[in-house]
Amino acid sequence: MNSSTTRLSSGDQGTTMMYVTLVFVLIVVALQVWLFTSTINAWVDGDDSVVWPAAAVSAAGFALNIGLLGHLARTERRSVRHLHK
Repeated sequence: MNSSTTRLSSGDQGTTMMYVTLVFVLIVVALQVWLFTSTINAWVDGDDSVVWPAAAVSAAGFALNIGLLGHLARTERRSVRHLHK
């Protein structure tokens, strides 16, 4: 088998990167759900000192996910335009 057949095509690489990005987004969302649950538990127990730091971290995770999904959408649009040329 020669080396050109063992390499991933650019379409396969794009698909792989899409899946990696989506898995990363899902991990961040799962961490946000855990953070929300932990924050609510602490708040109900009377510890309101964690509310604002948790809100800041959650906002950063949200911004990260929006950026990743935006990058994914731009990359997909570029690859679709490239296919139609």
